[in-house]
Order: sequence, then structure tokens, then C-alpha cells
Amino acid sequence: MSAVNPIPDDYPRIAPYLVVDGAAAAIDFYRSVFGMTERLRIPIPGGKVGHAELQLGDALVMVADEAPDMGAHGPKAFGGAAVTVGIYVEDSDAVFQRALAAGATEIAPIQQAFYGDRVGRLKDPWGHVWTVASRVEDVPPEEIFRRSEEMFGAGG
Repeated sequence: MSAVNPIPDDYPRIAPYLVVDGAAAAIDFYRSVFGMTERLRIPIPGGKVGHAELQLGDALVMVADEAPDMGAHGPKAFGGAAVTVGIYVEDSDAVFQRALAAGATEIAPIQQAFYGDRVGRLKDPWGHVWTVASRVEDVPPEEIFRRSEEMFGAGG
């Protein structure tokens, strides 16, 4: 039996892996806009990033440059992102504005959501979609359901 832990202690069970055309610039964006800390970067020839790891609290985001020969394409290669990355931050308004100033595009403006978050959606310059949120109100599940029904009509 191996003494190696199959799930490393310093890795979450699930981590998004973002492929971009221009990983070095994307890493700078994620660090300056979201406050992520770079914990690892593996450069490859041509000034590209073969693999990088960015940490925010207990969350981990992995980033790499596109490698079409290996089937690794960023969202722009497919006409847009298929998933949204959710991120909780201390001040969603400030982070959202910082992202826009750094080249992100607003999808949905920052607003108060019925479930207690101040939240907005944006697309980063590489095509990944982010939901930026801060919890501003602790709302019990029963109240979330009530507000949802009030907002959207009868539930299912």
C-alpha cells in the first residue's frame, strides 16, 4: 500500500482549470482583480505557461495557455464559455469595478439578489465568465424559497 495520499492535503477536491490564449496576462489579471496568490507557475517554450496555480483562501484555480495540439482550447475558440466560475470576495462592488477597469465586460450588473448576495456577472478578457459575489444578508432557505416564488412565480 502506498504512503502517498491520493488527494494531496493542499488541494481541494475540485478546482477549475482555465485555459486561455495569454495565460501570463490572465494570471496578472486574476491576481490584481481578484486578489489571488500565485503559488506555482511552470513555464514552457515560447513564453507560455504550461501550468499555474492561483490560490484565493481555500480555493484553487489552475491556469494554462492554450495547447491546441493537446485539445486544450480557451473559450474564444468555441465562441464563448460553457461554464461560469463563481467567486466570493469581501467587496463585490469594488472587485467588479476593478475587473471592468482591467478590461472585463459586464454581463449582468452588480445588484442585490433575493438569496442574500450582492452579485454581478462579467466576462474576463480571455472569455471566461465570472459571477462575483459578496454575502450581505444571511437568508434562511425558507425565506429564499418565499422570495424566489414572489419574484419568479409559483415553484415547481
